[in-house]
Amino acid sequence: MSTWIDIAALDDIPLRGARMIKTALGCVAIFRTAGDEVYALDNACPHKGGPLAEGIVHGRAVTCPLHNWVISLETGKVQGADEGQVATYAARVENGRILLDRSFLRARAAA
Repeated sequence: MSTWIDIAALDDIPLRGARMIKTALGCVAIFRTAGDEVYALDNACPHKGGPLAEGIVHGRAVTCPLHNWVISLETGKVQGADEGQVATYAARVENGRILLDRSFLRARAAA
């Protein structure tokens, strides 16, 4: 059985954009870079819980729309002088579809 679940078409997310995916265990932000790379992170900024899917995607980072914290899409770590981190999840693109590793749901349930 595959551990990957199909969540959306790559074209559903604009270049340098994001979408929030609701799950039974919380919201996940899916990001698409200018180079068609896809990343999945918790949707809440570690600072004040800002909705990261509404942030500005630049390079391999997103800037929180509330207080401009910059978060790495690759590691989930806050960049610059601020400190913090959000969880990241395995995501990939296959045949024009975005796939998310379903094991993240089990990991979130166990936490």
